[in-house]
Amino acid sequence: MVGLLGSNGAGKTTLMRILVGVVRPSGGRASLGGRDITDRRRRRDLQRVLGYLPQDLALYPELTAQEFVEYIGLLKGLPSRRRREEARRLLDLVGLAPFADRRVRALSGGMCRRVGIAQALLGDPELLIVDEPTAGLDPEERIRFRSLLAELGGDRTVLLSTHILEDVAQTCPQLVVLDHGRVLFQGLTADLLETVRGRVFLVPADGLEPPGSLVLGTVAAAYGQAKRVVTSAPGESAEPVPVSLEDAYAYLLHSSRTGQRAGSGIR
Repeated sequence: MVGLLGSNGAGKTTLMRILVGVVRPSGGRASLGGRDITDRRRRRDLQRVLGYLPQDLALYPELTAQEFVEYIGLLKGLPSRRRREEARRLLDLVGLAPFADRRVRALSGGMCRRVGIAQALLGDPELLIVDEPTAGLDPEERIRFRSLLAELGGDRTVLLSTHILEDVAQTCPQLVVLDHGRVLFQGLTADLLETVRGRVFLVPADGLEPPGSLVLGTVAAAYGQAKRVVTSAPGESAEPVPVSLEDAYAYLLHSSRTGQRAGSGIR
């Protein structure tokens, strides 16, 4: 499981569309297992080992879940019998076997996202790319869906792009952070968290901020409103708190945009 993070315009969707062969790169190269993804002569073979769930997958409301997955199998060039068998197996895998014959228009948002995962798994892909899979889901469906993705990551590489950092923190041991097309960080999620460990504090909202601190936001505390800050000189009124991926991500972007080196400390 690899998390792909970045603000709007960072290049996440462009990268994913290049990887699945929808967009040709204007420079450089993209490869999967040493195979050039942009080679038109091999595109069909490569697409068979890729699975893709875009943020807005257009499901046909009049089709049943089984029919829709079979239809995607047809587009992927799977034989008729295999399409039926795989659609049935994959819908069972994502917990939709009891709803296989229900029309898409009657499925909940979470169920539709699971239909999307089922179609992406056709052909047993080596790389599964999912774009904002939990957007719009309620908390219970989000937890269920990210657990499913974590299970799928045991047999293949899953690239998860999302704005919900909690999903990445809970499922992705590795991550990549993009900013305006540049890779700011690539490595272990734990290593990014280490850049701010021991330096995140709550300070009273009406008090003075520690010199040189990065304010992450205002939150509720036991004594009222407080500011969550990253600082190397907290002061007596500061209360240390556990770090989160959101803290580390905000600090990384701040460090990049102000010319500091992440992990070097705030001056």
